Amino acid sequence: MLEVLKLDVLNPATEDIVATVPAATAQDVDAAVARAARAQEQWAAAAPADRARLLRRFAAQVDDHLEELARLEVREAGHVIGNARWEAGNVRDLLDYSAGGAERLSGRQIPVPGGLNVTVLEPLGVVGVIAPWNFPMPIAAWGTAPALAAGNAVILKPAETTPLTALRLAELALAAGLPEGLFQVLPGEGAVAGNTLVEHPGVAKIVFTGSTGVGKRIMASCADRVKRLTLELGGKSPNIVFADADVEAAALATPMSYLDNSGQDCCARTRVLVQRSVYDRFLETVRPAIESVVVGDPSDEKTQMGPLISRTQLDRVRAYVTPGEGIHGTAPEGPGFWFPPTLLTDVDPRSPVATEEVFGPVAVVIPFEDEADAIRLANATEYGLSGSIWTRDVGRALRVSAAVKAGNLSVNSHSSVRYWTPFGGYKQSGLGRELGPDALTAFTETKNVFISTEGPAQ
Repeated sequence: MLEVLKLDVLNPATEDIVATVPAATAQDVDAAVARAARAQEQWAAAAPADRARLLRRFAAQVDDHLEELARLEVREAGHVIGNARWEAGNVRDLLDYSAGGAERLSGRQIPVPGGLNVTVLEPLGVVGVIAPWNFPMPIAAWGTAPALAAGNAVILKPAETTPLTALRLAELALAAGLPEGLFQVLPGEGAVAGNTLVEHPGVAKIVFTGSTGVGKRIMASCADRVKRLTLELGGKSPNIVFADADVEAAALATPMSYLDNSGQDCCARTRVLVQRSVYDRFLETVRPAIESVVVGDPSDEKTQMGPLISRTQLDRVRAYVTPGEGIHGTAPEGPGFWFPPTLLTDVDPRSPVATEEVFGPVAVVIPFEDEADAIRLANATEYGLSGSIWTRDVGRALRVSAAVKAGNLSVNSHSSVRYWTPFGGYKQSGLGRELGPDALTAFTETKNVFISTEGPAQ
């Protein structure tokens, strides 16, 4: 008799086991792909309005269970409750937005001599979405919602540590009336379920969000099969504060630009670049802001930062930082994977903590001399996902935005992700774009059809 592999899901704030779920095998993936392929044929043949109607019902189900989903995210991922509610709402909103795209996904008519030429956008088939543990709900939806709207079936492989919200979303999809097999969730180990999904000949595209190292391996595997691929990978984003900015506002906004989700965010502004003439004033303002960040029980409405996801992640962050170093806040002691908010000063810009993605509540602050120096430092990384620019000079904002090699920039703010605008990175931060008005087309093939109007040759 075969042993059934299981995954224990821990509450990062307490280290208690909150659930145990079966881990998918390679055989489970094979069976899921076969079910998905059958469901996709019927789904693609349905009228776009019917697909849109069902996706809106799915969105309504998510809305009806928003608090339940948020509380589930708190337990399995340690997210503070306010963030978790936003994440569940983001799933709802993206389903609604994608539903509208199902009815507007159209090709083009291109003028040609001797006939009519049209393009048709056809669904790819079965799409595999491999979601991360840092934002389990919204990032799962980023791939799933537009793929479904474009007429595809989706198999979602959540991270080993955070499968619960994904499983609940699959139940809500069925309750909304989506066909059996169209949206399936397969928790499992990356080396087993994830690899099988990537290598499966019946899967037309992979959407992966995670580390750059794993993304490179997936990219190599997809290349061998000429499989479509979207990658959203790491980041080491700059937060550039010029002397002509509202320095106090920039300083007060800095803590949560990298402490949100305990720093476990590819967009975290972990390299704070401050013009030297206002460097000391910036530190004077940012110090009490960091020291006052409330770290604790993520289910408490007043908490601003929760725990890290796991012991492994806690050990990784500790390896970068000497205890008590730099400007730092406080964190609970005892059970849970806690690390205090930390901003390191007097750091070599070439050091590992200044160049590598720590993925924790740690940032470095580095002075710069002028605009050219700021741009040089901002681009001195293998990543290019996001960043912020603080200045009152509109010309400078435009020049620096053009010069910084990143896919998502904010001026005088730290906003990066909206479901109705495109998201993705330069360099080793990824490949392709998610979200925005063109999201559905990333899950289609373009077919060109020419129809002669001149009749057969005599």
